[in-house]
Amino acid sequence: MARAVRPLAAAASPSLPMGATVLVPVGSIEQHGPHLPLDTDTVIATAVATEVARLLTLRDLDILVAPALAYGSSGEHQDFPGTSSVGTEVLRQVVVELTRSMRTWAARVVFVNAHGGNGAALRGAVRQLTEEGHDVSWVACATEDVDLHAGRTETSLMLHLAPWHVRLDRAEAGNTGSLEELLPAMIAGGVKAVSPNGVLGDPEGASADEGALVLASMVGDVVRFVDGA
Repeated sequence: MARAVRPLAAAASPSLPMGATVLVPVGSIEQHGPHLPLDTDTVIATAVATEVARLLTLRDLDILVAPALAYGSSGEHQDFPGTSSVGTEVLRQVVVELTRSMRTWAARVVFVNAHGGNGAALRGAVRQLTEEGHDVSWVACATEDVDLHAGRTETSLMLHLAPWHVRLDRAEAGNTGSLEELLPAMIAGGVKAVSPNGVLGDPEGASADEGALVLASMVGDVVRFVDGA
């Protein structure tokens, strides 16, 4: 019989396998336009990590899913109410200290990230930790042909994962320019400088079915990363 996915927070200490791989979802609490919840990235990261753990557990691998790091580096969204950011340096240090702690009993730690703004913190932390001798890495929840923020892709994912939190009657298009086009203005003035409603893309046409396909694509990529890295 296949073993169930083990949520780290619900486990009793003596029951934990020595030498397990721990997946840590990393998200954010930040604005996602007028129609998506603030924890969109955290929901997505947790869903990806949980499904990855389920699939790898079927292969008799010892995989644990840790509680998500819900507060990320989201300063570019700070002009919008609700955004709650700890910044790059604090997040980097949290990742460093958390990994050092987990590695006293876990063989490997993998951070599963669903917010692009966390990338600098994760890169810096993993580089430092690797130099210290830790088996640690990070991987992005990514897929092909996505819009930038709170558009069709994330709306579809949330319609699949948490439709009760999606306010489709409030959904509206934002700035649909590419990252290359928007980045200089965003660096200077944040997301609000390029999109007053906080949306980078267009949620029109989003569906739960599309969200399920996007999630499966993300999960497949992360499974290959975790199993092959």
